[in-house]
Amino acid sequence: MPSNVLHALQNGQFVDDGGETHDLVPASVIAAVPAAREAAEKYGREVRFDFLDDRAVLHLLYHRSQDTGKAAVLGCLFVVPLFVFGAGAWPFWDLVAVDKPRSFQIAFLVADAVIVVGLLVALYLLRRRSLLDETNRNMRCRARLYRKIAVIARNGGADVPSLYPHYGMYVTSRKFFPEAPEHPAPALKEGPGRE
Repeated sequence: MPSNVLHALQNGQFVDDGGETHDLVPASVIAAVPAAREAAEKYGREVRFDFLDDRAVLHLLYHRSQDTGKAAVLGCLFVVPLFVFGAGAWPFWDLVAVDKPRSFQIAFLVADAVIVVGLLVALYLLRRRSLLDETNRNMRCRARLYRKIAVIARNGGADVPSLYPHYGMYVTSRKFFPEAPEHPAPALKEGPGRE
């Protein structure tokens, strides 16, 4: 995990999907909008989380950033071969395979399909544990709800940036698992600016 993620957390900031650092919108700004406060309290009861606690939200966004970072590394490792064997198959077909015997064409199509499907299956198997992990799914569920609360606050007139909290949605974020353990709080060094 890049050190800028922990550094941002120590300064009351968080890192988005693109690696940029942003200031946390204080809970007081969100709570100033009655509909957002009600949503925060309602969703908080549903997922056992205090969306109006700045420290808890920072820890949530820290874990979300870690999760996204791990997925991005795997994505980078797989995108190049997928591009080469997925999109790159068509130029190869037009330039080379179309002039070869039928048996070569069939072998090429089968080999390319096996490689692409194999890469997708390998990517799924490598991410499967994280995607099914109930602790991670709870974090994603809470992050999704926090985003909804921020949108309600912005629509209610709060000073919330338009893309806040600056990350995309999760596919595996719909169900909350009350019996799942919590992520540990990140270990922060004591120093200037720390309480």
